[in-house]
Amino acid sequence: MQGLARFVIAGLIGALAALWTWTTPGDPGLSLKAGEDGVAVYLLDNGFHTDMVVARAALSETPGPLSDAVATLDAGEWILVGWGDAKFYVDQSPIGSRLPDGARAFFAPGNASVLMLRPETLPPEQAFLPDGRRRLLLSPAAFKAMRARIEASLDLSRGAPYVAATRPGDPVRFFASREPFSILHLCNHWAGEVLAAAGLPIRPVQTVFSSEIGRTADRAQVAALLPRPAVPR
Repeated sequence: MQGLARFVIAGLIGALAALWTWTTPGDPGLSLKAGEDGVAVYLLDNGFHTDMVVARAALSETPGPLSDAVATLDAGEWILVGWGDAKFYVDQSPIGSRLPDGARAFFAPGNASVLMLRPETLPPEQAFLPDGRRRLLLSPAAFKAMRARIEASLDLSRGAPYVAATRPGDPVRFFASREPFSILHLCNHWAGEVLAAAGLPIRPVQTVFSSEIGRTADRAQVAALLPRPAVPR
């Protein structure tokens, strides 16, 4: 019996290790090709949450619900994009007073969520500190796929995107999202899914941490510098 127990425990440990390191393959076909003009996407890691910054023109280029939502924002050549719980993500009161609500957001199933869009007038290099900031250069096809994934988050049950929350004195708008928020689908999971849509390999289980989103970007930058294998003729 002891031998069987050890075998079962070893199997469980192996399965957990495999799950922890599981990596989706990505899509090399979406990689930036020689001669292509890349689209810059910035990732901002504040230690527990990941936002993105995208040029307004790129985000608005394709007509549709996302472009319609962006059109309602104040002036700004850059757009800060994020996703999270409809209450906890919006609230900026001291974190100590929000711990019970944070527990609710994590452990209650099916919480409402929002897609955050905030105009920025300064370029990301000037608006945000370098610590936790990363820059990705995506191919047009990869950015198109990423943009479509972001747009797919919008709740269109009313026929168009609608604002679920704002902040006094802040140009940010939180649009209702169709995706539920919980510990099984957190803000960083969402960011990982957006990067996966752009063709980046991700480790889905590890994207519970914002640091893994940064490592995903780092790996993509390293891969972009590696020589590509010749295509057989």
